[in-house]
This record gives sequence, structure tokens and C-alpha cells, in this order.
Amino acid sequence: MDEKRINLTEDTVRDLWSQTYNTEGKPDWSHIFPYYHPEIVFQDAIQRLEGIDDFKAMCARLTKRCKSLRMDISSVVQGSNIIIIEWKMTMSFRKSPDTPIFGCTKLTIHDDGRIIEQRDYYDLWGDIFNGVPGFSKLYRRFMRRFFG
Repeated sequence: MDEKRINLTEDTVRDLWSQTYNTEGKPDWSHIFPYYHPEIVFQDAIQRLEGIDDFKAMCARLTKRCKSLRMDISSVVQGSNIIIIEWKMTMSFRKSPDTPIFGCTKLTIHDDGRIIEQRDYYDLWGDIFNGVPGFSKLYRRFMRRFFG
């Protein structure tokens, strides 16, 4: 294992991810990239990426799109090679107000101690539509009617 990389635990993940996002503007992931395996598989509600280069490019796109990005971590739990992070991400785009999105991240740790899989779970549209007056109730009614 790389000498500069510490073992990922509940405490180290909370500490490292808290340094990634700030209230002063754009995030910086450079300090956590060494914790990702070169063959990382990342997936969320929008995309699936394979490999560290694609993952870094996605992080760069997100940074470029957002005026600011902040993450508040509410809990971190660990079981064997899985770490779960519960969070609220607040994004500010060019011409829109701050938009909070609530979600969880599942990190799967490879035998070498690096993250081999990351799966982000969130309701992108529901959280965005919550900020649109009048539309939130319509969206929720639609979701209940068609999806239970």
C-alpha cells in the first residue's frame, strides 16, 4: 500500500470527503484520487463509468458545471469491505439557486485497500423539483400514482 495513503475507515472517509467539498466554491478531489483503484467502476442514476481516467473526467465535468458544490455528511458506516456514506449535496449552477440533493454512496474496497466500486444513490429529479414552486406536488402525485 502507498505510504501516503491511510486505511479507509468510517473516520478517515468522513475526514477525507469533508476536505473535498467546501463552502468557498468548487470541490477538489485530488487528495482522494489515490484511494481509487485504477479499474474503479462508478455508477449513479445518470451514468456508469469504468477506469480512473473516466472517473477523474467526470469529476472535472461536475466541477466545471457547478458554480459551487458543498457536501454535508450525516453518517458513515462500515462493514468488512463496504463503506456507506449518507449525505446532502448542495449544488449551485450558473443561473439557478442552490439545489440540495440527498443521497448515499456505497464504496466497495478492493483487497489492496483502494475503492474498486462506487455506487451513488439519489433521487435527482425529486430533489430538484422540490425547489420548483407548484411542480413539487405534481411530481410527487405522479410518482405515487405510477410507481406506488
